[in-house]
Amino acid sequence: MIARLSRVVPLLLVLAVVALVVYLVVAWRYSPNRGKEVLIRLFTIVTGALSAFFLIVCLYAWFDGNEAVLDLGASFLVAALVGLAVNRICRAVFLRHHPAYRIKPQKARRLGGLSRFWTRRR
Repeated sequence: MIARLSRVVPLLLVLAVVALVVYLVVAWRYSPNRGKEVLIRLFTIVTGALSAFFLIVCLYAWFDGNEAVLDLGASFLVAALVGLAVNRICRAVFLRHHPAYRIKPQKARRLGGLSRFWTRRR
């Protein structure tokens, strides 16, 4: 099992480097909390997409009867699903410590802006 999962080490290294670069850039530009929020959102999308892709690869290999591809795809699928689970746990911990990030800012709009325009025209 460990030998099979060792094949995904290059993928994990690439994801770790991407995470480090994204976090450092966003934390430097905005704030560390914003960096964590962006990183969590980005990795939810990335690991979700990887999970879906490798699930499709595994299903195709299973229907085709290709055991080698199924074994490799399953290894990558397990790594992506573990990454997604860890990401969701990190999100829960982040939101527990920073509950204000649950409430997203909304665009301000003027109430009655158009009605004021029409009342002046009369």
